[in-house]
Amino acid sequence: MSTVSSSIPVFPYDAKPNSNVPRHTATFHPSIWGDYFLSYDSSFHEDDSDMKQVPVLKEYVREMIVSPVDVFCQLKDKAGNFKESILNDVQGMLSLYDASQLRFHGEDILEETYSFTLTELTKSLTTKLSPFLSGLVHRSIGQALRKGMPRLEARYYISFYQQDPSHNQRLLTFAKLDFNTLQKLHQKEVRNVTKWWVKDLNVSANFPFVRDRIVEICFWIIGVYYEPQYYLARRILTKLTAMLSIIDDVYDAYGTIDELEIFTNAIERWDISSLVDLPEYMKLCYKALLDIFEETEQELKKQGKEYFVKYSKSEMKRLAQAYLSESRWFHSNHTPTVEEYMEVATITSTYSLLTTVSFLGMEDTTEEVLIWVTSHPKIIEAASVISRLMDDIVGTEFEHERGHVVSSVDCYMKQYNSSRQNALKELHKLVESAWKDINKECLNPTQVPMMFLIRVLNLARVMDVLYKEQDNYTNSGGVTKDYIKALLVNKVSTQ
Repeated sequence: MSTVSSSIPVFPYDAKPNSNVPRHTATFHPSIWGDYFLSYDSSFHEDDSDMKQVPVLKEYVREMIVSPVDVFCQLKDKAGNFKESILNDVQGMLSLYDASQLRFHGEDILEETYSFTLTELTKSLTTKLSPFLSGLVHRSIGQALRKGMPRLEARYYISFYQQDPSHNQRLLTFAKLDFNTLQKLHQKEVRNVTKWWVKDLNVSANFPFVRDRIVEICFWIIGVYYEPQYYLARRILTKLTAMLSIIDDVYDAYGTIDELEIFTNAIERWDISSLVDLPEYMKLCYKALLDIFEETEQELKKQGKEYFVKYSKSEMKRLAQAYLSESRWFHSNHTPTVEEYMEVATITSTYSLLTTVSFLGMEDTTEEVLIWVTSHPKIIEAASVISRLMDDIVGTEFEHERGHVVSSVDCYMKQYNSSRQNALKELHKLVESAWKDINKECLNPTQVPMMFLIRVLNLARVMDVLYKEQDNYTNSGGVTKDYIKALLVNKVSTQ
């Protein structure tokens, strides 16, 4: 990366952004949720009569899980071959379709299975299916289970499963109670983070040019880990992701190139004394960033692991330099090659940093794991490719309207003299290729325990959920609002 020139002008301590400098700001819609989660009543409790069932139901479900029956045997005959009747078995087709999502490079049979089952399942929707199967097929085609957010998929499956005439009532009741109990924990967490965002940072007043999406970010991080034991990890990762959203908009939509050079240098120095060089709005951003890392150090100090934070600081500095490279491209009207673009843009996808930080709040994290994650292994590179390309594919037109660095779509079209349609087709292929890489890296034996790899997988899953048709993070009033209601607002009826 290029070094910051010593001839860069220094802003006086109380400098304000120059109102005469043109800024490529965007018109982002305001927060949909406002103070909704601030008013969440933490005193709410599940009905005692319902909760008394939990221990009994839990033991019942445990016995089901450890039962020696392998459900997939139901799809095979005595010779071990798939039964011919599966062609007329929609649920069997769904199982094969889900299995085919685990394919990786060179698995021709699974490629054929994927194409075949997708075709057959699509055809099945023109026939008379039960409400249970119809809902399940629609959901599976629209959102592959492998690429879906686990907790969100569980919520939708509960709705479908209860329509199945042969459903197991005790299993269903346990699933509902489990969902509602965990939802209450997540609601409390969202309330606390929203308080920090709205009252401590006062984002709407201090950063009116950014996307006000704190609830959407909470939803994102629940996609990375929803389990109760990861409450600290969620808090750390949510706060950092929120700050990265602000910083991303500073580099993309508000900061001048001179301001961005100084801001990047400040991050490289990582010293509170760097505040003196920054304009006012950057002072607030910079101090909040340092505070988050300091808070993380203090939390990890309780475990004697405060030195772990140095790995995430290094990734943060790497990210800032990459952001600056993109800003220089934009201000010099430069279109890099696809290869040059991806080298930088996979970093600005933020997924390498987010993965590193996602490990900090997990008690089982070791320094060996952090050394591995910061060596940029293939699985993280693949997740970064998915993040960057899916964002580019759906966001290019909007970014062009407000003035933005070129995307992979633009780079591909110029380098290969390609139409937009063909560029999108080829980039989609790269996304599918990256998913196969992730699947391969998750096969045993793995370089690090699966509990860490699942964070990388889950980060990729969130991209598939939110960026499939459009940028549903920036424009969060559609399906994202529905997803958040399903996961964080609406209690599942146990009646």
